[in-house]
Amino acid sequence: MVGLPRRAMIFGRFQPFHRGHVAITEWAFNSLGVDEIVFLIGMASENYTPRNPFTAGERIEMIRLSMKDHGIPLESVITATIRTLETSIGSVYYVLSYVPKVDFILTRNPVISKIFLDAGIKVARPPVFNREEWRGEVIRGLIASNDDRWKRAVTPSTAKYIEAIGGVERIRYSMGKD
Repeated sequence: MVGLPRRAMIFGRFQPFHRGHVAITEWAFNSLGVDEIVFLIGMASENYTPRNPFTAGERIEMIRLSMKDHGIPLESVITATIRTLETSIGSVYYVLSYVPKVDFILTRNPVISKIFLDAGIKVARPPVFNREEWRGEVIRGLIASNDDRWKRAVTPSTAKYIEAIGGVERIRYSMGKD
């Protein structure tokens, strides 16, 4: 019998999925030696708002496009979604029921780290990758301001996808810019 793959989970909103997420993924493959990454898309039940403009399905598409743009095989990527949750140790067990077995979670959030550690899940803290530009709030702000610099913060296919689905207009509208 073949052993189970070594898996790490990244739990986030991915609004939008950007180059920082890609950098963490590449770091996990190259530095931690994982075989697969599980992207757990949080707040899947909220969309079309200033903070969460994209649907869960759109975020899954952005992950897939970004992986393809970076030559990361899709068979090494798993996506799952979860509704908005409270932050508690009980939520950890609920979260883990939505994904295949993971060896650890990748997070820099101290509260998330603590509750997963308390539940017996290992935590790996990825380095910071260009956080000033590669952050969802910054990217959404650039989009709302009609500043094309947002396109450098996401992969080319993701930028085209956001434009194709009317994401620019959606963000501008939700932030009262149109």
